[in-house]
Amino acid sequence: MKNKRDIKLSPGRIIALGFLSVILIGAILLTLPAAHSGRVRVTPVDALFSAVSAVCVTGLVTVDTGAAYSGFGQAVIAVLIQIGGLGITTLGAGLVALLGGRLNQRENNLVKEALNVPTWEGIKPLVRAVMILDFSIEGIGALLAFPSFLCDYPLGRAVWLSVFHSIAAFNNGGFDVLGTGDSIGRYTHDAYFNLVTIFLILAGGLGFFVIRELLFHKKGKPFTLHTKVVLFMTVLLTGGGTLLFKLTEGRGISWLGAFFSSVTARTAGFATYPMSGFTNAGILVMCVLMFIGANPGSTGGGMKTTTVFVLFHSLRSAATGEETAAFGKKLKDDTLHRAFVIVALGILWGLGMTAVLCALEPELALRDLLFEEISALGTTGLSTGITPLLSTPARLCLMLTMYVGRLGPLTVATLWVGKKPAAVSRAEEEIPIG
Repeated sequence: MKNKRDIKLSPGRIIALGFLSVILIGAILLTLPAAHSGRVRVTPVDALFSAVSAVCVTGLVTVDTGAAYSGFGQAVIAVLIQIGGLGITTLGAGLVALLGGRLNQRENNLVKEALNVPTWEGIKPLVRAVMILDFSIEGIGALLAFPSFLCDYPLGRAVWLSVFHSIAAFNNGGFDVLGTGDSIGRYTHDAYFNLVTIFLILAGGLGFFVIRELLFHKKGKPFTLHTKVVLFMTVLLTGGGTLLFKLTEGRGISWLGAFFSSVTARTAGFATYPMSGFTNAGILVMCVLMFIGANPGSTGGGMKTTTVFVLFHSLRSAATGEETAAFGKKLKDDTLHRAFVIVALGILWGLGMTAVLCALEPELALRDLLFEEISALGTTGLSTGITPLLSTPARLCLMLTMYVGRLGPLTVATLWVGKKPAAVSRAEEEIPIG
């Protein structure tokens, strides 16, 4: 009986149910008349879709958030984004830690699972630091974004837009409440606003562990392997993405636009250029970046940069016969195995659900449906504009994909494990492969 209870209340299942509970509560609140502006009709499916997208920090929408929802509705979405970005267990434990309370063993275990840390040691100081960093960076971001909004909106409106934008950008949420229907397209040529948004996206996407190590790094002490990999991959993907977007889109996009697109593709979801205008090559580059996503322990989604880094080093090792190592450190075999499993599950889910969407929406182009699916799986939120055109079954498929993307394909797969691995190992036998 004890084993059954432990399985039912495993950290992964509690986290999954926690997100589901917040989604349902958010959906109920967004169906209330007080949450609607009255200018755009919001159906219960629209409200549910918005709640899923907000909690899963994605940004895909079936109705324009700024036009469809009132100030109350927008505030609900902001809270849902905040909860989704931090994680419900991290947020709850962080509030307890900030108020001076103690975390019990179960709470420590939940936070350990949510933040993907290897040990319980230092959990309380960690969640306190996460909360302080989160609210501090969001506050700085709101102050920095305020001048741009003040140029176009009244004082009160500018303050709210700054706060909402900072929360959405830092948590890689991709929502906007401008009500223009083209994300932040009106600021395409505002270099200052673009750079502020890029700062918030990168800060949220780096991950709390990396930010803390960068801020409190002791001189002479080497950075951890995790931080080195994250910084290397961030520079590589951001720089490479910028060059590829400028190459594929040519004169249709500025260098600033290419830089912004490279950053936002890694799960942020804001757009300064319409995705529908991108070439097939640009769409493919965007899909690859969305699939890779942000870094572990961050507010972003995707398969994670470290996963791809480990995967490529493993492939290089298999081709050369050399030891799988990076930055002078050997990579663990279990890490290599997990990387292959995560990427394989992500590819299988993405292709499988794209096939389902093609069956449900035969009149829509494959490139648009694939883009929409990868955007949902990577919790990015970018779209070529087809989201409002999708049928209810297709929207439900995207909701499920966003949920899987937020939890992680491997975490979702382990939710169905009903028993512990056998203590006795079976005999090995080789089979030809390759």
